[in-house]
Amino acid sequence: MFNSSDLEGLRGAVRGPVITLEDPGYDEARTVYNAIHDRRPAVVVQALDEGDVIATINFARDGGHDLAVRGGGHSAPGYGTCDGGVVLDLGSIRNVRVDPKAGTVRVGGGATIGDLDHATYPYGLAVPAGFLSTTGVGGLTLGGGIGYLNRRCGLTCDNLLSADVITADGRRVTASRDENPDLFWALRGGGGNFGVVTSFEFRTHPVKDIVGGPIVFELEAAPDVIRIWRDYLREAPRELGAFFGFHRAPPLPFIPEDRHLDNVCMLVTCWSGDPAGADEALAPLREAGPVIGEHVGPMPYPALQSAFDALLPAGLCSYWKSDFGGDIDDAAIAAHLEHGSRVPNVHSAMHIYPLDGAVSDVGSDETAFGSRDARFAVNIVGFWPDSADTEAFKSWVRGYYDAVHPFSGFEGGYTNFMEAEDQSRVRENYGPSYERLARVKAEWDPGNLFHLNQNIAPAS
Repeated sequence: MFNSSDLEGLRGAVRGPVITLEDPGYDEARTVYNAIHDRRPAVVVQALDEGDVIATINFARDGGHDLAVRGGGHSAPGYGTCDGGVVLDLGSIRNVRVDPKAGTVRVGGGATIGDLDHATYPYGLAVPAGFLSTTGVGGLTLGGGIGYLNRRCGLTCDNLLSADVITADGRRVTASRDENPDLFWALRGGGGNFGVVTSFEFRTHPVKDIVGGPIVFELEAAPDVIRIWRDYLREAPRELGAFFGFHRAPPLPFIPEDRHLDNVCMLVTCWSGDPAGADEALAPLREAGPVIGEHVGPMPYPALQSAFDALLPAGLCSYWKSDFGGDIDDAAIAAHLEHGSRVPNVHSAMHIYPLDGAVSDVGSDETAFGSRDARFAVNIVGFWPDSADTEAFKSWVRGYYDAVHPFSGFEGGYTNFMEAEDQSRVRENYGPSYERLARVKAEWDPGNLFHLNQNIAPAS
C-alpha cells in the first residue's frame, strides 16, 4: 500500500525523477520494449546514481512492494515493469569508461550494447555482446550473453571481471574472483536474482572492423545449409561467427524486389580475423546453397551489432521459446524446415546460435551459465505490431517449439530467451548450477526481494 508520506520520503531520498500515475510522462516511463506487457506500476524511479538505487531498494523492501529492475527494458517476459509495484529504472546510469592500456571497460548498469560499442570502437576494442544495439548490457550479461564473437571470445559473462552490486539489504559490495567470489560466480549466468548491478567491468578484445553480414538462401536449400554450417563450425577458425535463421526476406536493396517477404533461410556471418582471410573463411558458407542475395563486406563491428535494430523497434509485441541443443540431426532438420518455412512476418524468426569454441573452454562449474555442453541455442520468436494477432503468433511459436524440443537433447534453454510461463523450467535452465545458485540466493537475498526474473528460490 502506497501513501503520500511514503512517496514524499522516497522523493526526498533520490535525485532522479520519481514518477507516479498522476505525473506527466507516466505512460512513457512505464513502457518497455515488448508492447505485449501493458503494466501499470505505482511508481517509477529513474535512478541517477547508486544513492538512488539504494533508496529505491530500501523503499520497496521496507514497504513490501514488488520491485522490478529495468536496464535496457528488453526482457521478453516484461520483468522490467510490474503492476502496482516499484520500477527501478537504471536507464540514466549508462556511463562507459574505457581503459585501453589495461584492456578493460567499466559500464553503467543501464547502458545498452550501443553505448558499449560506441565507447570501445574508437580504441579498436570490443566486448562480445548480443545482436541488437538496444539490448541492455546488464540483463544480457547476468543471463550469459550470446553474440557474434562467442566462438572467439566466449560469452559476455565470461569476460566480466568485477561488478558493483547493491544488495537486498541496501549495501554496496564488489563481486570479483577475489571479493565475494560466490556472488561473482552467480552473477555470471544466474540472472538478476542477487542484487542490482550498477557497474560492470569487462575484459575487452582487439576487434574493430569485421567482414560480415547476411547471406540469404532459397528456403528449399535449408537442409543442406544447416548441415554444411553445422559441420563446418567443428573446424572453422574461431574468428568466424555465424548463426542460422529462418526469416521472411526483408525488403532491402540486396534482395531482388520480387523476392521481398518470401520465406527464406539465411546465415548471418561475422569474420573478426584478418580481413585478407575473410573470403577463404566464408567460402564454405557462401557455397552451401543457391543464394538469393547477400550483404557481406567490411564494416565497423558496431554496424553489424545494430543491423537488425530497424527491423525490431521498440513497441512490437513479442513471444519467445528457447532450447539448448546438441547436434542437429536429420530428424531435427526436417522439423525445423516444416515450421521454419512458415515464419509469419518479416519481424519473426527462428535462429540457431553456436555455443562452441571459446564458450566450451570454460568449465561447467566456473560460472553459473546453464549449459557448457550444448553446441547450440535455439530461439523461436514472434514479433508483431497488432495485439489482436497475439494468439496466432503465440500458436506459431509454440507449435514450432513443440516440434523441435524432442530433438534438443536438453531439458533447459537460454535464460535470456525465456518467458514468464517458463518458470517451471528454471531448474533445468540453470542446469547443474541450480542448487549452488539457491544457496547463494539464500545468502544475498533470503527474502527474495529480487523475484521478478527467472527466479531462483532461496535454499532452505
